[in-house]
Amino acid sequence: MPNTSRENAIVIGAGVIGLLTAFHLAAAGIRIVLLDRSSAGRESSWAGGGIVSPLYPWRYSSAVTALAHWSQDFYPQLGQQLLAETGVDPEVFVTGLYWLDLEDEAEALAWAKAQQRPLATVDIAKVHAAVPPLGPGFRHAIHMAGVANVRNPRLTRALREALLHMPNVTLHELCEVQSFIRDGARVVGVNTVEGEILADHVVLAAGAWSGDLLASLGLALPVEPVKGQMILFKCAEDFLPAMVLAKGRYAIPRRDGHILVGSTLEHAGFDKTPTNEALESLKASAFELLPELANSEVVGHWAGLRPSSPEGIPFIGPVPGADGLWLNCGHYRNGLVLAPASCRLLMDLMLGREPIIDPQPYAPEGRLG
Repeated sequence: MPNTSRENAIVIGAGVIGLLTAFHLAAAGIRIVLLDRSSAGRESSWAGGGIVSPLYPWRYSSAVTALAHWSQDFYPQLGQQLLAETGVDPEVFVTGLYWLDLEDEAEALAWAKAQQRPLATVDIAKVHAAVPPLGPGFRHAIHMAGVANVRNPRLTRALREALLHMPNVTLHELCEVQSFIRDGARVVGVNTVEGEILADHVVLAAGAWSGDLLASLGLALPVEPVKGQMILFKCAEDFLPAMVLAKGRYAIPRRDGHILVGSTLEHAGFDKTPTNEALESLKASAFELLPELANSEVVGHWAGLRPSSPEGIPFIGPVPGADGLWLNCGHYRNGLVLAPASCRLLMDLMLGREPIIDPQPYAPEGRLG
Protein backbone atom coordinates (compact mmCIF):
# COMPACT_ATOMS: atom_id res chain seq x y z
CA MET A 1 0.00 0.00 0.00
CA PRO A 2 1.14 3.58 -0.59
CA ASN A 3 2.78 5.23 2.38
CA THR A 4 4.52 8.44 3.32
CA SER A 5 8.08 7.12 2.98
CA ARG A 6 9.95 9.04 0.30
CA GLU A 7 10.42 7.43 -3.09
CA ASN A 8 12.85 8.71 -5.71
CA ALA A 9 10.12 9.19 -8.33
CA ILE A 10 6.40 8.75 -8.79
CA VAL A 11 5.06 8.12 -12.30
CA ILE A 12 1.35 8.89 -12.76
CA GLY A 13 -0.17 6.83 -15.56
CA ALA A 14 0.71 3.29 -16.63
CA GLY A 15 0.08 3.49 -20.33
CA VAL A 16 2.97 2.88 -22.70
CA ILE A 17 4.44 6.32 -21.87
CA GLY A 18 4.28 5.81 -18.10
CA LEU A 19 5.41 2.18 -18.29
CA LEU A 20 8.40 2.98 -20.47
CA THR A 21 9.29 6.06 -18.41
CA ALA A 22 9.32 3.90 -15.29
CA PHE A 23 11.31 1.22 -17.12
CA HIS A 24 14.05 3.66 -18.17
CA LEU A 25 14.26 5.38 -14.77
CA ALA A 26 14.28 2.11 -12.86
CA ALA A 27 17.03 0.73 -15.13
CA ALA A 28 19.05 3.81 -14.15
CA GLY A 29 18.70 2.86 -10.47
CA ILE A 30 15.83 5.18 -9.52
CA ARG A 31 13.27 3.83 -7.04
CA ILE A 32 9.85 4.15 -8.71
CA VAL A 33 6.21 4.07 -7.67
CA LEU A 34 3.97 3.71 -10.73
CA LEU A 35 0.30 4.62 -10.29
CA ASP A 36 -2.72 4.15 -12.54
CA ARG A 37 -6.39 4.98 -12.01
CA SER A 38 -7.30 1.84 -14.00
CA SER A 39 -5.24 -1.18 -15.05
CA ALA A 40 -1.82 -0.80 -16.64
CA GLY A 41 -1.91 -0.33 -20.40
CA ARG A 42 -5.69 -0.51 -20.74
CA GLU A 43 -6.49 2.95 -22.11
CA SER A 44 -5.16 4.58 -25.30
CA SER A 45 -2.10 2.30 -25.40
CA TRP A 46 -4.32 -0.78 -25.62
CA ALA A 47 -6.82 0.72 -28.06
CA GLY A 48 -4.47 1.95 -30.80
CA GLY A 49 -3.27 0.22 -33.93
CA GLY A 50 0.43 0.12 -33.17
CA ILE A 51 1.86 1.39 -36.46
CA VAL A 52 5.46 2.39 -35.76
CA SER A 53 5.10 5.55 -37.84
CA PRO A 54 2.86 8.59 -37.85
CA LEU A 55 0.06 7.89 -40.34
CA TYR A 56 1.24 10.78 -42.53
CA PRO A 57 4.74 11.61 -41.27
CA TRP A 58 5.31 14.39 -43.80
CA ARG A 59 2.37 16.37 -42.35
CA TYR A 60 4.03 16.77 -38.95
CA SER A 61 6.62 19.20 -37.66
CA SER A 62 10.29 18.37 -37.34
CA ALA A 63 9.72 17.95 -33.58
CA VAL A 64 7.47 14.92 -34.14
CA THR A 65 9.76 13.61 -36.88
CA ALA A 66 12.81 13.67 -34.60
CA LEU A 67 11.06 11.57 -31.94
CA ALA A 68 9.60 9.20 -34.51
CA HIS A 69 12.89 8.46 -36.27
CA TRP A 70 14.73 7.73 -33.03
CA SER A 71 11.92 5.46 -31.83
CA GLN A 72 11.61 3.57 -35.12
CA ASP A 73 15.29 2.67 -34.94
CA PHE A 74 14.96 1.62 -31.28
CA TYR A 75 11.83 -0.57 -31.46
CA PRO A 76 13.41 -3.81 -32.77
CA GLN A 77 15.90 -3.99 -29.89
CA LEU A 78 13.20 -3.03 -27.37
CA GLY A 79 11.00 -5.88 -28.61
CA GLN A 80 13.89 -8.35 -28.37
CA GLN A 81 14.86 -7.15 -24.89
CA LEU A 82 11.32 -7.45 -23.53
CA LEU A 83 10.85 -10.91 -25.03
CA ALA A 84 14.13 -12.08 -23.48
CA GLU A 85 13.30 -10.62 -20.06
CA THR A 86 9.61 -11.53 -19.80
CA GLY A 87 8.76 -14.20 -22.36
CA VAL A 88 6.07 -11.87 -23.74
CA ASP A 89 6.64 -11.00 -27.40
CA PRO A 90 5.51 -7.48 -28.37
CA GLU A 91 5.60 -8.69 -31.98
CA VAL A 92 7.47 -5.87 -33.70
CA PHE A 93 6.37 -6.93 -37.19
CA VAL A 94 8.02 -5.29 -40.23
CA THR A 95 5.45 -5.35 -43.05
CA GLY A 96 5.94 -2.06 -44.88
CA LEU A 97 3.13 0.40 -45.55
CA TYR A 98 1.35 1.41 -48.76
CA TRP A 99 -0.36 4.80 -48.97
CA LEU A 100 -3.03 4.84 -51.69
CA ASP A 101 -4.37 7.79 -53.74
CA LEU A 102 -2.78 10.51 -51.63
CA GLU A 103 -3.68 14.10 -52.50
CA ASP A 104 -0.30 15.30 -51.21
CA GLU A 105 1.88 12.59 -52.73
CA ALA A 106 4.39 15.13 -54.09
CA GLU A 107 4.82 16.61 -50.60
CA ALA A 108 5.31 13.12 -49.15
CA LEU A 109 8.04 12.30 -51.65
CA ALA A 110 9.78 15.65 -51.13
CA TRP A 111 9.71 15.08 -47.35
CA ALA A 112 11.17 11.59 -47.75
CA LYS A 113 13.99 12.88 -49.96
CA ALA A 114 14.84 15.62 -47.46
CA GLN A 115 14.69 13.20 -44.51
CA GLN A 116 16.45 10.38 -46.39
CA ARG A 117 13.57 7.99 -45.73
CA PRO A 118 12.95 5.08 -48.16
CA LEU A 119 9.59 6.25 -49.55
CA ALA A 120 8.93 5.71 -53.26
CA THR A 121 6.17 5.56 -55.84
CA VAL A 122 4.96 2.11 -56.85
CA ASP A 123 2.96 1.16 -59.94
CA ILE A 124 -0.53 0.20 -58.82
CA ALA A 125 -0.31 -3.13 -60.68
CA LYS A 126 2.73 -4.02 -58.57
CA VAL A 127 0.80 -3.10 -55.42
CA HIS A 128 -1.98 -5.50 -56.38
CA ALA A 129 0.62 -8.20 -57.01
CA ALA A 130 2.22 -7.59 -53.62
CA VAL A 131 -1.11 -7.22 -51.76
CA PRO A 132 -3.55 -9.60 -53.54
CA PRO A 133 -6.64 -8.80 -51.39
CA LEU A 134 -6.44 -5.06 -52.13
CA GLY A 135 -9.67 -3.71 -53.58
CA PRO A 136 -10.07 -2.26 -57.09
CA GLY A 137 -10.34 1.41 -57.95
CA PHE A 138 -7.11 2.72 -56.48
CA ARG A 139 -4.99 4.62 -58.98
CA HIS A 140 -1.58 5.32 -57.46
CA ALA A 141 0.53 4.42 -54.44
CA ILE A 142 3.68 5.15 -52.48
CA HIS A 143 5.45 2.62 -50.28
CA MET A 144 7.86 2.55 -47.35
CA ALA A 145 9.36 -0.90 -46.88
CA GLY A 146 10.73 -0.75 -43.35
CA VAL A 147 7.62 0.33 -41.45
CA ALA A 148 6.68 -2.03 -38.61
CA ASN A 149 3.70 -2.45 -36.36
CA VAL A 150 3.83 -3.51 -32.74
CA ARG A 151 1.13 -5.52 -31.02
CA ASN A 152 0.43 -2.84 -28.47
CA PRO A 153 -1.52 -4.90 -25.88
CA ARG A 154 1.43 -7.28 -25.75
CA LEU A 155 3.90 -4.41 -25.58
CA THR A 156 2.25 -2.96 -22.50
CA ARG A 157 1.92 -6.43 -20.95
CA ALA A 158 5.63 -7.06 -21.54
CA LEU A 159 6.57 -3.71 -19.99
CA ARG A 160 4.34 -4.41 -16.99
CA GLU A 161 5.96 -7.82 -16.52
CA ALA A 162 9.44 -6.33 -16.83
CA LEU A 163 8.65 -3.73 -14.16
CA LEU A 164 7.23 -6.34 -11.79
CA HIS A 165 10.59 -8.13 -11.96
CA MET A 166 12.53 -4.99 -10.98
CA PRO A 167 13.08 -4.73 -7.21
CA ASN A 168 13.04 -0.92 -7.22
CA VAL A 169 9.57 -0.63 -8.84
CA THR A 170 6.19 -0.68 -7.09
CA LEU A 171 3.06 -0.72 -9.23
CA HIS A 172 -0.31 0.37 -7.87
CA GLU A 173 -3.25 -0.15 -10.23
CA LEU A 174 -6.79 1.07 -9.50
CA CYS A 175 -5.13 3.84 -7.50
CA GLU A 176 -6.32 7.24 -8.65
CA VAL A 177 -4.23 10.33 -7.95
CA GLN A 178 -6.42 13.08 -6.50
CA SER A 179 -3.97 15.97 -6.13
CA PHE A 180 -0.35 16.98 -5.77
CA ILE A 181 1.40 17.64 -2.45
CA ARG A 182 3.40 20.86 -2.40
CA ASP A 183 6.10 22.25 -0.16
CA GLY A 184 6.21 25.88 -1.20
CA ALA A 185 6.84 25.99 -4.93
CA ARG A 186 8.00 22.37 -5.05
CA VAL A 187 5.83 19.31 -5.77
CA VAL A 188 6.88 16.65 -3.27
CA GLY A 189 4.30 13.93 -3.78
CA VAL A 190 0.69 13.01 -4.48
CA ASN A 191 -2.51 12.31 -2.63
CA THR A 192 -4.15 9.09 -3.81
CA VAL A 193 -7.30 7.22 -2.88
CA GLU A 194 -5.04 5.03 -0.73
CA GLY A 195 -3.08 7.79 0.96
CA GLU A 196 -0.07 10.07 0.51
CA ILE A 197 3.09 9.18 -1.38
CA LEU A 198 6.15 11.44 -1.22
CA ALA A 199 8.96 11.60 -3.78
CA ASP A 200 11.82 13.70 -5.05
CA HIS A 201 10.25 13.79 -8.51
CA VAL A 202 6.73 13.32 -9.90
CA VAL A 203 6.16 12.50 -13.58
CA LEU A 204 2.71 13.14 -15.04
CA ALA A 205 2.09 10.69 -17.89
CA ALA A 206 -1.66 10.27 -17.63
CA GLY A 207 -2.56 10.77 -21.29
CA ALA A 208 -5.90 12.44 -21.88
CA TRP A 209 -6.42 12.78 -18.12
CA SER A 210 -3.21 14.79 -17.55
CA GLY A 211 -4.88 18.19 -17.94
CA ASP A 212 -7.36 17.60 -15.13
CA LEU A 213 -4.54 16.89 -12.68
CA LEU A 214 -2.40 19.81 -13.76
CA ALA A 215 -5.39 22.13 -13.40
CA SER A 216 -5.22 21.54 -9.63
CA LEU A 217 -2.00 23.59 -9.71
CA GLY A 218 -3.69 26.40 -11.61
CA LEU A 219 -2.02 25.42 -14.89
CA ALA A 220 -3.87 24.86 -18.17
CA LEU A 221 -2.47 21.96 -20.19
CA PRO A 222 -3.90 21.94 -23.75
CA VAL A 223 -4.36 18.16 -23.87
CA GLU A 224 -7.86 16.89 -24.61
CA PRO A 225 -9.40 13.49 -25.32
CA VAL A 226 -10.16 12.57 -28.93
CA LYS A 227 -12.10 9.33 -29.30
CA GLY A 228 -10.99 6.70 -31.78
CA GLN A 229 -12.85 3.50 -32.66
CA MET A 230 -11.34 0.36 -34.18
CA ILE A 231 -12.60 -2.99 -35.46
CA LEU A 232 -10.82 -6.34 -35.65
CA PHE A 233 -11.23 -9.18 -38.15
CA LYS A 234 -9.78 -12.71 -38.01
CA CYS A 235 -8.37 -14.02 -41.29
CA ALA A 236 -5.78 -16.51 -42.47
CA GLU A 237 -2.26 -15.73 -41.25
CA ASP A 238 -1.04 -14.84 -44.75
CA PHE A 239 -4.13 -12.86 -45.79
CA LEU A 240 -2.58 -9.38 -45.68
CA PRO A 241 1.20 -9.13 -46.21
CA ALA A 242 1.51 -5.35 -45.70
CA MET A 243 -0.24 -2.42 -44.06
CA VAL A 244 -2.44 -0.32 -46.37
CA LEU A 245 -3.84 3.17 -45.85
CA ALA A 246 -6.37 5.13 -47.90
CA LYS A 247 -8.77 8.01 -47.20
CA GLY A 248 -7.58 8.28 -43.60
CA ARG A 249 -8.34 4.63 -42.77
CA TYR A 250 -5.84 1.79 -42.45
CA ALA A 251 -5.62 -1.98 -42.22
CA ILE A 252 -2.90 -3.56 -40.09
CA PRO A 253 -2.00 -7.26 -40.18
CA ARG A 254 -0.90 -9.15 -37.09
CA ARG A 255 1.21 -12.27 -37.40
CA ASP A 256 -1.67 -14.57 -36.43
CA GLY A 257 -4.05 -13.24 -39.10
CA HIS A 258 -5.92 -10.65 -37.07
CA ILE A 259 -6.57 -7.50 -39.14
CA LEU A 260 -7.17 -4.17 -37.40
CA VAL A 261 -9.08 -1.48 -39.26
CA GLY A 262 -9.27 2.07 -37.95
CA SER A 263 -9.95 4.61 -36.94
CA THR A 264 -12.42 7.36 -36.22
CA LEU A 265 -11.67 10.86 -34.93
CA GLU A 266 -14.40 12.04 -32.56
CA HIS A 267 -14.58 14.90 -30.09
CA ALA A 268 -16.83 13.29 -27.49
CA GLY A 269 -15.19 14.18 -24.19
CA PHE A 270 -14.30 11.17 -22.07
CA ASP A 271 -17.02 8.95 -23.58
CA LYS A 272 -15.50 5.67 -24.77
CA THR A 273 -18.73 3.95 -25.82
CA PRO A 274 -18.40 2.13 -29.16
CA THR A 275 -21.16 3.18 -31.57
CA ASN A 276 -22.97 1.37 -34.35
CA GLU A 277 -22.46 4.39 -36.62
CA ALA A 278 -18.68 4.05 -36.29
CA LEU A 279 -18.90 0.28 -36.74
CA GLU A 280 -20.69 0.65 -40.06
CA SER A 281 -18.30 3.39 -41.22
CA LEU A 282 -15.25 1.30 -40.35
CA LYS A 283 -16.72 -1.78 -42.05
CA ALA A 284 -17.34 0.25 -45.20
CA SER A 285 -13.73 1.41 -45.21
CA ALA A 286 -12.52 -2.13 -44.55
CA PHE A 287 -14.52 -3.58 -47.44
CA GLU A 288 -13.30 -0.85 -49.82
CA LEU A 289 -9.67 -1.52 -48.88
CA LEU A 290 -9.97 -5.31 -48.67
CA PRO A 291 -13.26 -6.60 -50.18
CA GLU A 292 -12.72 -10.16 -48.93
CA LEU A 293 -13.20 -8.90 -45.36
CA ALA A 294 -16.93 -8.84 -46.13
CA ASN A 295 -16.76 -12.62 -45.69
CA SER A 296 -14.89 -12.36 -42.37
CA GLU A 297 -16.29 -11.91 -38.89
CA VAL A 298 -15.78 -8.74 -36.89
CA VAL A 299 -14.32 -10.22 -33.71
CA GLY A 300 -13.71 -6.95 -31.88
CA HIS A 301 -14.93 -3.33 -31.77
CA TRP A 302 -13.69 -0.83 -29.21
CA ALA A 303 -12.87 2.81 -28.54
CA GLY A 304 -10.01 4.67 -26.87
CA LEU A 305 -9.14 8.26 -26.02
CA ARG A 306 -6.12 9.86 -27.64
CA PRO A 307 -4.44 12.72 -25.75
CA SER A 308 -4.57 15.47 -28.38
CA SER A 309 -2.17 18.40 -28.23
CA PRO A 310 -1.37 21.42 -30.42
CA GLU A 311 0.29 20.13 -33.62
CA GLY A 312 0.61 16.72 -31.95
CA ILE A 313 3.81 17.82 -30.19
CA PRO A 314 4.03 16.18 -26.75
CA PHE A 315 4.94 17.95 -23.53
CA ILE A 316 8.24 16.54 -22.22
CA GLY A 317 10.21 18.20 -19.45
CA PRO A 318 9.94 20.13 -16.18
CA VAL A 319 6.87 22.18 -15.28
CA PRO A 320 7.79 25.85 -14.71
CA GLY A 321 6.87 27.09 -11.25
CA ALA A 322 6.42 23.56 -9.91
CA ASP A 323 9.88 22.19 -9.12
CA GLY A 324 9.98 18.42 -9.00
CA LEU A 325 7.08 17.97 -11.45
CA TRP A 326 7.72 16.66 -14.96
CA LEU A 327 5.45 16.07 -17.96
CA ASN A 328 5.49 13.28 -20.53
CA CYS A 329 2.08 13.52 -22.18
CA GLY A 330 0.08 14.86 -25.12
CA HIS A 331 1.30 12.47 -27.83
CA TYR A 332 -2.09 12.52 -29.63
CA ARG A 333 -2.18 9.82 -32.35
CA ASN A 334 1.50 8.87 -32.02
CA GLY A 335 1.97 7.67 -28.45
CA LEU A 336 3.22 4.23 -29.44
CA VAL A 337 5.60 5.38 -32.14
CA LEU A 338 6.99 8.28 -30.09
CA ALA A 339 7.19 6.47 -26.75
CA PRO A 340 10.79 5.15 -26.81
CA ALA A 341 12.30 8.53 -27.70
CA SER A 342 9.96 10.52 -25.45
CA CYS A 343 10.76 8.40 -22.41
CA ARG A 344 14.49 8.33 -23.09
CA LEU A 345 14.50 12.12 -23.53
CA LEU A 346 12.66 12.63 -20.25
CA MET A 347 15.12 10.35 -18.45
CA ASP A 348 18.05 12.30 -19.92
CA LEU A 349 16.57 15.56 -18.67
CA MET A 350 15.73 14.23 -15.21
CA LEU A 351 19.19 12.73 -14.72
CA GLY A 352 21.10 15.65 -16.24
CA ARG A 353 22.45 13.60 -19.13
CA GLU A 354 23.12 14.74 -22.67
CA PRO A 355 19.67 14.54 -24.34
CA ILE A 356 19.24 12.26 -27.37
CA ILE A 357 17.64 15.13 -29.32
CA ASP A 358 17.06 18.85 -28.78
CA PRO A 359 14.52 19.04 -25.92
CA GLN A 360 13.36 22.60 -26.59
CA PRO A 361 10.37 21.89 -28.90
CA TYR A 362 8.73 19.72 -26.22
CA ALA A 363 9.44 21.92 -23.17
CA PRO A 364 6.31 22.78 -21.16
CA GLU A 365 7.67 26.27 -20.49
CA GLY A 366 5.77 28.78 -22.61
CA ARG A 367 3.20 26.18 -23.73
CA LEU A 368 1.01 26.04 -20.60
CA GLY A 369 -1.79 28.42 -19.74
